[in-house]
Amino acid sequence: MNRKAQPIGIVACSAEGAALCYRTIACEGRGLLGEHAHPEIILHTIPLADYMVGIRAGDWEAVGALMLRSLQVVASAGAAFAICPDNTIHQALPLIRGRSPIPWLHIAEEVAREARKRGFRRIAITGTKYLMTGPVYPDAFAAAGLEHRIPKADQRERIDDIIFSQLVYGDLREESRDYFNRVIGGLRDQGCDAVVLGCTEIPLLVRPDDCPLPTLDSTRLLARAALRASVEGLPGEFTPGSAADTSAG
Repeated sequence: MNRKAQPIGIVACSAEGAALCYRTIACEGRGLLGEHAHPEIILHTIPLADYMVGIRAGDWEAVGALMLRSLQVVASAGAAFAICPDNTIHQALPLIRGRSPIPWLHIAEEVAREARKRGFRRIAITGTKYLMTGPVYPDAFAAAGLEHRIPKADQRERIDDIIFSQLVYGDLREESRDYFNRVIGGLRDQGCDAVVLGCTEIPLLVRPDDCPLPTLDSTRLLARAALRASVEGLPGEFTPGSAADTSAG
Protein backbone atom coordinates (compact mmCIF):
# COMPACT_ATOMS: atom_id res chain seq x y z
CA MET A 1 0.00 0.00 0.00
CA ASN A 2 1.35 3.42 -0.90
CA ARG A 3 -0.91 6.20 0.33
CA LYS A 4 0.03 9.81 0.90
CA ALA A 5 -0.09 10.83 4.55
CA GLN A 6 0.08 14.36 5.93
CA PRO A 7 2.64 15.08 8.69
CA ILE A 8 1.27 15.09 12.24
CA GLY A 9 2.42 17.65 14.79
CA ILE A 10 2.42 16.57 18.43
CA VAL A 11 2.33 19.38 20.98
CA ALA A 12 3.51 17.35 23.96
CA CYS A 13 3.35 18.14 27.67
CA SER A 14 3.96 15.13 29.92
CA ALA A 15 6.42 12.56 28.61
CA GLU A 16 4.66 9.24 29.24
CA GLY A 17 1.38 10.29 27.63
CA ALA A 18 3.15 11.81 24.64
CA ALA A 19 5.25 8.66 24.23
CA LEU A 20 2.15 6.44 24.26
CA CYS A 21 0.48 8.66 21.66
CA TYR A 22 3.61 8.59 19.47
CA ARG A 23 3.95 4.81 19.76
CA THR A 24 0.28 4.29 18.90
CA ILE A 25 0.60 6.32 15.69
CA ALA A 26 3.84 4.60 14.74
CA CYS A 27 2.65 1.07 15.48
CA GLU A 28 -0.86 1.35 14.04
CA GLY A 29 0.17 3.24 10.93
CA ARG A 30 0.71 0.01 9.03
CA GLY A 31 -3.03 -0.67 9.10
CA LEU A 32 -3.59 2.33 6.84
CA LEU A 33 -0.23 2.75 5.13
CA GLY A 34 1.41 -0.65 4.93
CA GLU A 35 4.25 -2.52 6.58
CA HIS A 36 6.55 -0.37 8.75
CA ALA A 37 4.81 2.78 7.52
CA HIS A 38 3.36 5.68 9.45
CA PRO A 39 2.93 9.42 8.82
CA GLU A 40 5.77 11.81 9.47
CA ILE A 41 5.57 12.85 13.13
CA ILE A 42 6.94 16.15 14.42
CA LEU A 43 7.00 16.34 18.22
CA HIS A 44 7.91 19.28 20.39
CA THR A 45 7.66 19.58 24.14
CA ILE A 46 8.25 22.25 26.73
CA PRO A 47 9.06 20.85 30.21
CA LEU A 48 6.04 19.87 32.27
CA ALA A 49 7.45 22.05 35.07
CA ASP A 50 6.88 25.14 32.93
CA TYR A 51 3.28 24.14 32.26
CA MET A 52 2.64 23.46 35.95
CA VAL A 53 3.35 27.08 36.86
CA GLY A 54 0.37 28.26 34.85
CA ILE A 55 -1.82 25.26 35.69
CA ARG A 56 -1.39 25.66 39.44
CA ALA A 57 -2.03 29.38 39.21
CA GLY A 58 -5.12 28.91 37.04
CA ASP A 59 -3.39 31.07 34.43
CA TRP A 60 -4.67 29.42 31.28
CA GLU A 61 -3.42 32.27 29.11
CA ALA A 62 0.12 31.34 30.19
CA VAL A 63 -0.57 27.67 29.49
CA GLY A 64 -1.93 28.58 26.07
CA ALA A 65 1.16 30.64 25.30
CA LEU A 66 3.33 27.58 25.88
CA MET A 67 1.09 25.46 23.67
CA LEU A 68 1.27 28.09 20.95
CA ARG A 69 5.07 28.08 21.17
CA SER A 70 5.15 24.33 20.55
CA LEU A 71 2.49 24.65 17.87
CA GLN A 72 4.60 27.15 15.96
CA VAL A 73 7.59 24.78 16.09
CA VAL A 74 5.71 21.81 14.64
CA ALA A 75 3.91 23.95 12.07
CA SER A 76 7.20 25.49 10.93
CA ALA A 77 8.63 21.99 10.56
CA GLY A 78 5.81 21.01 8.21
CA ALA A 79 3.00 19.57 10.33
CA ALA A 80 -0.35 19.70 8.53
CA PHE A 81 -2.32 19.71 11.78
CA ALA A 82 -1.66 19.36 15.50
CA ILE A 83 -2.70 17.16 18.38
CA CYS A 84 -1.97 17.54 22.09
CA PRO A 85 -1.77 14.28 24.10
CA ASP A 86 -2.54 16.04 27.36
CA ASN A 87 -6.13 16.44 28.52
CA THR A 88 -5.63 19.05 31.22
CA ILE A 89 -4.02 21.73 29.08
CA HIS A 90 -6.86 21.48 26.57
CA GLN A 91 -8.55 24.00 28.85
CA ALA A 92 -6.27 26.58 27.22
CA LEU A 93 -6.89 25.43 23.65
CA PRO A 94 -9.91 27.72 23.01
CA LEU A 95 -7.69 30.68 23.89
CA ILE A 96 -5.21 29.95 21.10
CA ARG A 97 -7.14 27.94 18.51
CA GLY A 98 -8.03 31.03 16.55
CA ARG A 99 -4.35 32.07 16.31
CA SER A 100 -3.17 28.71 15.05
CA PRO A 101 -1.62 28.49 11.57
CA ILE A 102 -2.78 24.87 11.31
CA PRO A 103 -5.87 23.06 12.62
CA TRP A 104 -6.08 21.02 15.83
CA LEU A 105 -7.81 17.80 16.72
CA HIS A 106 -9.42 18.15 20.17
CA ILE A 107 -8.94 15.15 22.48
CA ALA A 108 -12.28 15.48 24.29
CA GLU A 109 -14.20 15.86 21.04
CA GLU A 110 -12.66 12.59 19.82
CA VAL A 111 -13.59 10.84 23.07
CA ALA A 112 -17.16 12.17 22.88
CA ARG A 113 -17.44 10.97 19.30
CA GLU A 114 -16.33 7.47 20.32
CA ALA A 115 -18.71 7.45 23.29
CA ARG A 116 -21.67 8.25 21.05
CA LYS A 117 -20.55 5.66 18.51
CA ARG A 118 -20.51 2.98 21.23
CA GLY A 119 -23.88 4.05 22.62
CA PHE A 120 -22.73 5.33 26.00
CA ARG A 121 -24.85 7.94 27.77
CA ARG A 122 -23.31 8.83 31.15
CA ILE A 123 -19.52 8.98 31.30
CA ALA A 124 -17.29 8.96 34.37
CA ILE A 125 -14.35 11.36 34.10
CA THR A 126 -10.94 10.56 35.59
CA GLY A 127 -7.84 12.70 35.25
CA THR A 128 -6.02 15.45 37.10
CA LYS A 129 -8.04 17.46 39.60
CA TYR A 130 -7.89 20.38 37.15
CA LEU A 131 -9.36 18.21 34.41
CA MET A 132 -12.05 16.56 36.52
CA THR A 133 -13.42 19.90 37.76
CA GLY A 134 -12.70 21.87 34.59
CA PRO A 135 -14.71 22.48 31.42
CA VAL A 136 -12.84 20.33 28.88
CA TYR A 137 -14.98 17.19 29.04
CA PRO A 138 -18.23 18.69 30.34
CA ASP A 139 -18.30 21.05 27.35
CA ALA A 140 -17.48 18.32 24.82
CA PHE A 141 -19.94 15.89 26.37
CA ALA A 142 -22.74 18.46 26.56
CA ALA A 143 -22.26 19.27 22.87
CA ALA A 144 -22.57 15.55 22.13
CA GLY A 145 -25.66 15.08 24.33
CA LEU A 146 -23.81 13.06 26.97
CA GLU A 147 -24.01 13.20 30.76
CA HIS A 148 -20.99 12.94 33.04
CA ARG A 149 -20.00 12.29 36.63
CA ILE A 150 -16.75 12.93 38.52
CA PRO A 151 -15.24 11.34 41.65
CA LYS A 152 -15.69 12.82 45.13
CA ALA A 153 -13.36 15.60 46.31
CA ASP A 154 -11.09 13.35 48.38
CA GLN A 155 -10.91 10.86 45.53
CA ARG A 156 -9.98 13.61 43.09
CA GLU A 157 -7.09 14.64 45.33
CA ARG A 158 -5.80 11.05 45.58
CA ILE A 159 -6.10 10.49 41.82
CA ASP A 160 -4.29 13.77 41.15
CA ASP A 161 -1.47 12.75 43.50
CA ILE A 162 -1.12 9.36 41.79
CA ILE A 163 -0.87 11.06 38.42
CA PHE A 164 1.72 13.66 39.36
CA SER A 165 3.83 11.63 41.79
CA GLN A 166 3.72 8.30 39.94
CA LEU A 167 2.23 8.06 36.46
CA VAL A 168 4.06 10.96 34.80
CA TYR A 169 7.29 9.20 35.83
CA GLY A 170 6.16 5.81 34.50
CA ASP A 171 5.74 4.50 38.06
CA LEU A 172 2.86 2.01 37.80
CA ARG A 173 1.77 0.52 41.13
CA GLU A 174 -0.74 -2.25 41.71
CA GLU A 175 -2.24 -0.45 44.70
CA SER A 176 -2.86 2.61 42.51
CA ARG A 177 -4.57 0.47 39.90
CA ASP A 178 -6.76 -1.02 42.61
CA TYR A 179 -7.64 2.47 43.87
CA PHE A 180 -8.66 3.66 40.40
CA ASN A 181 -10.83 0.58 39.97
CA ARG A 182 -12.57 1.17 43.32
CA VAL A 183 -13.32 4.78 42.38
CA ILE A 184 -14.56 3.75 38.95
CA GLY A 185 -16.73 1.08 40.54
CA GLY A 186 -18.37 3.79 42.65
CA LEU A 187 -19.06 5.85 39.55
CA ARG A 188 -20.59 2.78 37.92
CA ASP A 189 -22.94 2.60 40.90
CA GLN A 190 -23.98 6.20 40.09
CA GLY A 191 -25.21 5.03 36.70
CA CYS A 192 -22.13 5.64 34.57
CA ASP A 193 -21.82 3.24 31.66
CA ALA A 194 -18.22 4.09 30.64
CA VAL A 195 -15.16 5.88 32.01
CA VAL A 196 -12.88 8.24 30.16
CA LEU A 197 -9.22 7.75 31.04
CA GLY A 198 -8.78 11.50 30.89
CA CYS A 199 -5.13 11.77 31.76
CA THR A 200 -2.96 10.45 28.95
CA GLU A 201 -0.94 8.35 31.42
CA ILE A 202 -3.95 6.59 32.98
CA PRO A 203 -4.19 4.01 30.13
CA LEU A 204 -0.75 2.81 31.21
CA LEU A 205 -2.24 1.89 34.59
CA VAL A 206 -5.94 1.06 34.17
CA ARG A 207 -6.54 -2.12 32.17
CA PRO A 208 -9.77 -2.61 30.19
CA ASP A 209 -9.89 -6.29 31.16
CA ASP A 210 -10.32 -5.64 34.89
CA CYS A 211 -11.79 -2.13 34.95
CA PRO A 212 -15.36 -1.98 36.36
CA LEU A 213 -16.54 0.08 33.35
CA PRO A 214 -15.79 0.08 29.62
CA THR A 215 -12.87 2.43 29.04
CA LEU A 216 -12.48 5.37 26.69
CA ASP A 217 -8.72 5.62 26.24
CA SER A 218 -8.21 9.30 25.41
CA THR A 219 -4.57 8.83 24.38
CA ARG A 220 -5.11 6.09 21.83
CA LEU A 221 -8.38 7.58 20.56
CA LEU A 222 -6.57 10.84 19.78
CA ALA A 223 -3.69 8.99 18.12
CA ARG A 224 -6.06 6.98 15.93
CA ALA A 225 -8.03 10.10 14.99
CA ALA A 226 -4.75 11.72 13.97
CA LEU A 227 -3.85 8.71 11.83
CA ARG A 228 -7.18 8.89 10.03
CA ALA A 229 -6.91 12.64 9.53
CA SER A 230 -3.38 12.24 8.20
CA VAL A 231 -4.47 9.74 5.56
CA GLU A 232 -8.03 10.82 4.82
CA GLY A 233 -7.77 14.55 5.49
CA LEU A 234 -9.59 16.90 7.82
CA PRO A 235 -13.20 17.72 6.95
CA GLY A 236 -14.06 21.16 5.64
CA GLU A 237 -11.86 24.12 4.84
CA PHE A 238 -9.34 25.67 7.21
CA THR A 239 -8.26 29.28 7.12
CA PRO A 240 -5.23 30.10 9.32
CA GLY A 241 -6.24 32.33 12.22
CA SER A 242 -9.94 31.50 11.90
CA ALA A 243 -11.24 29.84 15.05
CA ALA A 244 -14.48 28.89 13.32
CA ASP A 245 -12.60 26.66 10.90
CA THR A 246 -10.31 24.84 13.34
CA SER A 247 -12.78 22.40 14.79
CA ALA A 248 -11.71 19.05 13.43
CA GLY A 249 -13.78 15.91 13.50
